[in-house]
Amino acid sequence: MYKSVLLSTLLLSISLSAGSITFENAKKAPKHKLPNNKNEIFSFNDVLKDSMSAVVNISTKTFTNPNGLTNDPFFQEFFGQRNQQPSQSPQKRDNALGSGVIISKDGYIVTNNHVLTDADEIAVTIKGSEKIYIAKVIGKDKGSDLAVIKIDAKDLKPITLSHVEDIKLGDVVFAIGNPFGVGETVTQGIISALNKDHVGINKYENFIQTDASINPGNSGGALIDSRGALIGINAAILSQTGGNHGIGFSIPVDMVRNVVTKLIEKGKVSRGYMGVNISKLTDELKDLYVHQNGAIVTNVQKNSPAQTSDIQRGDLIYAINGKNIKDPSDLQRMITAFNPSDSIAISIERNKKEITKKLSLTSLDGTTIDSHNYIEIEGLRLSELSEKTKKEFQIPNNIKGVFIEGVLERSPSERSGFLAGDILIQIEDKKIENLEEAKKTLEDYKGETKRVYVNREGYILLLVTK
Repeated sequence: MYKSVLLSTLLLSISLSAGSITFENAKKAPKHKLPNNKNEIFSFNDVLKDSMSAVVNISTKTFTNPNGLTNDPFFQEFFGQRNQQPSQSPQKRDNALGSGVIISKDGYIVTNNHVLTDADEIAVTIKGSEKIYIAKVIGKDKGSDLAVIKIDAKDLKPITLSHVEDIKLGDVVFAIGNPFGVGETVTQGIISALNKDHVGINKYENFIQTDASINPGNSGGALIDSRGALIGINAAILSQTGGNHGIGFSIPVDMVRNVVTKLIEKGKVSRGYMGVNISKLTDELKDLYVHQNGAIVTNVQKNSPAQTSDIQRGDLIYAINGKNIKDPSDLQRMITAFNPSDSIAISIERNKKEITKKLSLTSLDGTTIDSHNYIEIEGLRLSELSEKTKKEFQIPNNIKGVFIEGVLERSPSERSGFLAGDILIQIEDKKIENLEEAKKTLEDYKGETKRVYVNREGYILLLVTK
């Protein structure tokens, strides 16, 4: 009797402590078969052909003077190129190899900013052609690690751009580039992660992570989806040895589209600025807010747009123009994608109440930027001859014309004798007093030999250019 009672008690104890689980089982006996018949090969060749034709090889050269200094064209453009000629002939050396992607029929190419580091000469070769094109720099943006160059070519085959909302985790992707200068290569993988930041590569990070091999020469090349559309520009790998360990990063297509547009239109990237310090909405703080995503304002900069719009410490910014904000990095990416002078609607939570604020952004230095304050044309960077410019460069108030901010090195304009600091006052018989007149007149005489008059430190010079 004792044994049976003990056994019953033991069984009851086991039954009381035991759990149960129901598994979600896949169907049994799946079919194993090839994705084709015996006379077909499963291939992405037709998808890749056009995309590969849009990826170019970029090789750069650096000219060093006898003192070992490099002659960076944009450094000289803005920091006094007038007296920078070396006393001896510069020496040319190979610098780097990389890749780029054709984005327009008339020769615009996007690549990484770091591919062009210290480049004095940029040579581009296109798939299927032995011709070497010498490219000019349209604009560079260190913050996103993107740059745009242009070659003198027509009827090229640009790549098709995808949309960021169509990119999903697990999508099959291909990385196309020219690693080590051995010719076009393609590697396959999947999208491993999206919206990766704090990687420590760029200032503005929002990477697509992929396990497709991205080698050093793939920098500036294309990451495409399985239909051949561009989803990113290959930027870097995460590796302690320099080899590929399945962690590659690409700059997403929405950032590429935004930065490239600004570089082509303005020659630089001007980012919106609102003037707040922000922090993450931690688990400890979530009980204080109704919204559970966004960025908390920890400080408001003096005389900033945020202060003008009465943004306060402790406010939770949860949406911009109706689009939800996930975290501080998301807010930074969204604000810097706007132009200075853009007006936005900021949705904030304050004391568990929802408030919408209107805010006009400024530039990163806190001053409003005119979106048309300069143009780049024929190797000249031209800006309005404003009162500020006259004061800064001690130009008499009665002088009219357009200010030449910079001259692209080795461009036709430099060979014609233009210098940074010149004031363009007349083209042929047309007097120039503003940017609109300068742009229209230069376009009217495009490709023609023309007489251009400039004011250089009070002297009127006649330059001939084509």
